[in-house]
Amino acid sequence: MAFNKDKETRIDDTIECIEALAKIVKDNDLGKIKISTDELDIIIEGKKFAPMPPMAPMAMPAAVPAAQEAAAAESAPATVSGNIVTSPIVGTFYAAPSPDKPPFVKVGDTVNAGDVVCIIESMKLMNEINCEFSGKVAEIYVNNGEPVEFGQKIMRIE
Repeated sequence: MAFNKDKETRIDDTIECIEALAKIVKDNDLGKIKISTDELDIIIEGKKFAPMPPMAPMAMPAAVPAAQEAAAAESAPATVSGNIVTSPIVGTFYAAPSPDKPPFVKVGDTVNAGDVVCIIESMKLMNEINCEFSGKVAEIYVNNGEPVEFGQKIMRIE
């Protein structure tokens, strides 16, 4: 239905037009349709663009029962002695310079500050990770070929 600005439009014609547009929006699963003339603007919004309801506040978790706290404390490691070598970048941990070579270090090996202890591959670059501490390798937390995150523990030096 076309609107003619020179002649007055009857309200019945406008309502019929709006109902027809609403049916088109619904039948075709449209988000929104807008018709503008000099006389009026008609905007019909379907379900796709309906405003989002306000978010409910997040509920805080209930207090942890004492029995669960005790179990968590038992499973949590005791304070570790020594220094922790962490990953300075995100990438893939490699314990050796190549698959056919021995690892840089193993648990029980002695290292000096500045020694290469592993490689972390990031964006196709092999980054040698030097130990900042001297001592004995007490634990290695990551397996060869595993992904590591920035700041993730790699090994502990005593």
